[in-house]
Amino acid sequence: MLAKPNAVASPDEARRFLEANPAVEFVEMIFTPLSGVPRGKRLRRHEVLPIYEIGRFLPGSILVGDITGQDCTDTGLVWEDGDADRVAKPAPGTLVLAPWLGGHAAQVITSLYELDGTPSDLDPRHVLARVMDRFAADGLVPVVACELEFYLTDPVRLADGGVQLALPLKGGERPRLHGVYGLRELEDFAAFLNGLWADADIQGIPLESAISEYAPGQFELTLKHRDDALRAADEAAMYKRLVKGVAARNGCEATFMAKPFGDRAGSGLHLHVSVNDAKGNNIFASDDPSGSPRLHHAVGGLKETLADSMAIFAPNANSYRRFKANSYAPVACAWGINNRTVALRVPAGAAKTRHIEHRVAGADANLYLALAALLAGVHHGLTGKIDPGPPTVGDGYAAAAKAHEHLPANWFAGVDRFEHSRLMRDYLGSRFVDMFTSVKRTEQDRFNEVISPLDYDWYLKNA
Repeated sequence: MLAKPNAVASPDEARRFLEANPAVEFVEMIFTPLSGVPRGKRLRRHEVLPIYEIGRFLPGSILVGDITGQDCTDTGLVWEDGDADRVAKPAPGTLVLAPWLGGHAAQVITSLYELDGTPSDLDPRHVLARVMDRFAADGLVPVVACELEFYLTDPVRLADGGVQLALPLKGGERPRLHGVYGLRELEDFAAFLNGLWADADIQGIPLESAISEYAPGQFELTLKHRDDALRAADEAAMYKRLVKGVAARNGCEATFMAKPFGDRAGSGLHLHVSVNDAKGNNIFASDDPSGSPRLHHAVGGLKETLADSMAIFAPNANSYRRFKANSYAPVACAWGINNRTVALRVPAGAAKTRHIEHRVAGADANLYLALAALLAGVHHGLTGKIDPGPPTVGDGYAAAAKAHEHLPANWFAGVDRFEHSRLMRDYLGSRFVDMFTSVKRTEQDRFNEVISPLDYDWYLKNA
């Protein structure tokens, strides 16, 4: 049985794991802050059981560091707060071996709590759990899955700071051609993929098929749907870390950067969602390829919240480079049936499997927050019985251009829209919205302080 949201793992779980794995010498405790970058500590074996019994103290500033790990002092959680400790406690079912680190290593996911035991309202796991509580109160259970695209690149950067694709592991030239669904492309990196599946099985990550994606050197593997969104997010976070670890073991770098190459496809995080009733029946199920009326309501809610939540789905400056016409990344709040040119797609399939594929988020998004924003939109649509309007037929990019319906086009517009969203404050928490906005504004200032080579190319002589 899957753990109840917000549950803290029992010390018995640690005792059983340590007894079954006597070779484990250390455990990496992982916490995912607002930035989405895993942080934490490496513990020795004798330190593991105490984190299950009393927790492990971490500075509150870890919640609101920027993507590089620097403090964001405007949040008020650094100097004004005295950088006071919170306590990290392990999540059930996440203490697993970390095979890419060797047979002596393991890892565990943690959540952050205030010293009085209250879940931190800035911890992305707790933000997601609170949205899940909205469904539970209505007798509903969201069912979700995550699909992440990524590139394998050479770990050595080019002289100009750029990146290039990794060499095939079996020898040969770097990928150059669009190998979408190519089998040779998979065979060239079979050692990586085989290691990935083997280590995923060890960690209990439900990893399924692999494809060579649209661009050369780009891959996507699927994770099973889960009727526990928090568990799905944990598994996706574990998977992302696993991909990077197995890639490094094979002499490559795996990047989930949204747009690492200007002339190639970006990497997305496609989120799949349906909703079960108390009896486990899919309320989106229908013989109609467009889904049930309640699926339409969910789409309506997602359309209404999409622009407001772009700062979550596209959290970085680079994120917005994905969104361009005819790129398989959406540019408007549109939905369609079996149509990959729109933001919200109802895929083909058996009536009982009817669901929504949300195609907006980049692979660089915080997985917990992306699912929280997704589910907020679904719940908003279900409770408000929102009409999504007619589905887009055919070219969604052309339809968007005609209708002048576009998502926030850049990082600054996305953060501004998020900050002033009543719906995001309602579902994710007003303090969370303020802190997330503050962190992103700090990142924006730091990003703009750097003068790029392009600035000199364009302006040094021409200005």
